[in-house]
Amino acid sequence: MSFRAVIGVSQNPDSLEAGEMAARMALEQAGREPIAFGWLMVSHIHTIGEVLAGVSAVLGNVPLMGVSTSAELTANGRSRRSVILAALTGGELQARAGWWGNYAEDVRLSVEQMLRSLRLEAENSDILLLAADGVSGDVDALRQSLTHLHCDITGCLAGGELWKGRTYQVGGRQSGSGGLGAAVLAGDIVIGQGAAHGWQSVGVVSRITSVKDHWLRALDDKPVSELYARLFGQSARAWVHPPLSELVRLYPFGRQEAEGMVLYSPLRMEADGSLRMNGELPANGVVELMVGSPERCRQAAQQAARQAKEALGPTMPRLALVFVDEAWRALFELEPRAEVEAVQEVIGADTPIIGGYTFGQIMRPTRGNGLQILNQHILIVLFGVRSVEVGGVVA
Repeated sequence: MSFRAVIGVSQNPDSLEAGEMAARMALEQAGREPIAFGWLMVSHIHTIGEVLAGVSAVLGNVPLMGVSTSAELTANGRSRRSVILAALTGGELQARAGWWGNYAEDVRLSVEQMLRSLRLEAENSDILLLAADGVSGDVDALRQSLTHLHCDITGCLAGGELWKGRTYQVGGRQSGSGGLGAAVLAGDIVIGQGAAHGWQSVGVVSRITSVKDHWLRALDDKPVSELYARLFGQSARAWVHPPLSELVRLYPFGRQEAEGMVLYSPLRMEADGSLRMNGELPANGVVELMVGSPERCRQAAQQAARQAKEALGPTMPRLALVFVDEAWRALFELEPRAEVEAVQEVIGADTPIIGGYTFGQIMRPTRGNGLQILNQHILIVLFGVRSVEVGGVVA
């Protein structure tokens, strides 16, 4: 029996009850088919541990994964303050999941523990799903720790509201902040991934003159806040306070590297006029300021969907998992269905969709390629049934 996806949604303000209601809705749609795995998108207003408890009370020991987010996505568009569960059914689908709480302190150790616990080896051909903390942890160490694996890898850096200073992850029967959630999927299941962004250079080139770890302190020997003030108005002092301090993600930096223009996203502007970045920038080098537009992002969403559909192959998509960068939420504030509609134009309106806004996207586009941790992108992951060729015909 091949798998299919069912979606449960709840906007109950009580976290425990919201988890229970979303799980019951999914369970009713599943009917007699056993649920093998579930992915959760949880509004940052909810207590994620209570949501997990509510889902587990209904589904029992079903392996779960998920993240917090500032807004949630389904085939109907964007919602807020909700809990969304995508459940995969089918007796031939196997899943293992867990959560490791030491990711923020020691990325490499948490990855080692994850690989050992999930019994994932370098030559393993299963699918690895990741949900890492979005504001803590060394993303470069995460990428390096997984480069030896040959399996398909996809996932995200959890989202939420920056003023809380924390993001949350679910893995197995555990949840929390500062951690790494992961799951391995095996059986008659394949994925196709596609990613793109809608940002381009404004032609402003600056040299990095002071950087430390994840903080970009100065460009052209001046605080970064002065560059934003000069280009976008308001004072440099205004850019270190909300709401401007959190809108800086709309204006990332691009750097020409071997693989092309790589985007580096700020999380927030600090009180000293420096930027807290998603990842480390090189100590020296030139960067370009980037801006996005709704139209380019719509085109990027379609491009990513086409890539994912092509990578999936001849099988029909059974579920679309959509990780959209947090910057897109502000860009499409007045068009809350824009990303979903763009994706549906490519994959069709009948494919179930679950997604949300994240502080980074994780993908390996094809097996054997290097792991990518992206910023400002939309990442679309299509799940399908593994095709079997019988007598020259794909079944």
